[in-house]
Amino acid sequence: MQLERILHVDDDEDIRTIVQIALETIGQFELRQCSDGQSAVAEAQDFGPQLLLLDVMMPEMSGQEVRVAIGDLPGMDKVETVFVTAKAEDDFARELRAQGALAVITKPFDPMTLADQLRTIWQKAQ
Repeated sequence: MQLERILHVDDDEDIRTIVQIALETIGQFELRQCSDGQSAVAEAQDFGPQLLLLDVMMPEMSGQEVRVAIGDLPGMDKVETVFVTAKAEDDFARELRAQGALAVITKPFDPMTLADQLRTIWQKAQ
């Protein structure tokens, strides 16, 4: 199955803008973006993402908490997750993967290659 729909959650407006250009304009994905975990949980079922692209450190709900909350929604338990974080320690990335993340992308990332990077991660998981 080809990756088409991505739900991106990041509290930083500049990052959301960069990701929108990288994934919609360059990558041609169907993208829905949210600035916080609560709105992401509210949007998830309606949008039906194949992949969650989640910032780790956000106010109120962390990326991990958003992932769990969306996974608890009916029919959303199989949605794959890629985390984006500035916290690049190997142990932390390993812990996120152990919790079920497909991958961890470190900020700053290259917006020109982000779409291809996500496609590669997705294809390896299928």
